[in-house]
Amino acid sequence: MTRSHHTVSMTNPIPPDQQPLNEFKSLQESWFFGWGRADSRRFWLTLILIWLGWAIVALPLTLASFTPQRHPWKFIAAVTAGASIGLGFMLLCLALGWGYMYNRLHSRTIIYEETGWYDGQTWEKPEWEVVQHRLIADYQIKPILHRLWTVGLGLVGLLVASLILTMA
Repeated sequence: MTRSHHTVSMTNPIPPDQQPLNEFKSLQESWFFGWGRADSRRFWLTLILIWLGWAIVALPLTLASFTPQRHPWKFIAAVTAGASIGLGFMLLCLALGWGYMYNRLHSRTIIYEETGWYDGQTWEKPEWEVVQHRLIADYQIKPILHRLWTVGLGLVGLLVASLILTMA
């Protein structure tokens, strides 16, 4: 049995960096994807800071379209729309990454590459591993996905309202 900080099984032919539990740990430890599973306070603070960052990026583009003195509500709505679009793409990336991880853990079979993209293989998990992975997927990843989609829907509502106000 090979020893490292990753768990490797003698019967499991999947390279360590492609094993679902190791991929899950890597996703948890990354700054970007780890943000999606942060406690509520840190999650919302990061969300607001990122939205404000996108608002700063949207500001010069909005100034080219609306002057704050003549059209203050349209100006605010356009900045809000721009910031919401930027944050929306980030939330989409988070949701896609966690969704991929959910599917990988929830699946009975794992597709992996032995040495490169050209030699893909499939391995069926033993029953105990299927149960373990599905528990992780359902109790650790599903709440993250629920939070991201809920915030995403709220952001879409904000974007639609901002665009309606901008065009009014």
